[in-house]
Amino acid sequence: MTCDEKGTWGYLIAWEFRPKAGAEDRFEEAYGPNGVWATFFAKGSGFIATELNRDLKEPRRYLTLDLWASQEAYERFRTEHLAEYQAIDAQSEALTEQERELGRFERLGS
Repeated sequence: MTCDEKGTWGYLIAWEFRPKAGAEDRFEEAYGPNGVWATFFAKGSGFIATELNRDLKEPRRYLTLDLWASQEAYERFRTEHLAEYQAIDAQSEALTEQERELGRFERLGS
């Protein structure tokens, strides 16, 4: 589901990942729009969508975009589900050799 189908986002978190060699398919499954992260986030009020993007020049470089209605919605969800968030994060680390938060963004205008 795209953000246009579900609603307008106001807050975005961008991450860069490099999966371990040979783990690309499992990484795409886990981090894609129907993966474990998106399914987990979908429990939260204000979650819009997760997008997974692969770099055309560096095929083992990916960006994820987590779209929320607001920063408050994301922060509330993360606080309420911190233990589960940390457990999924620990499991997901086995798939990646590098993970870096690129930034948190607010949507301007509407």
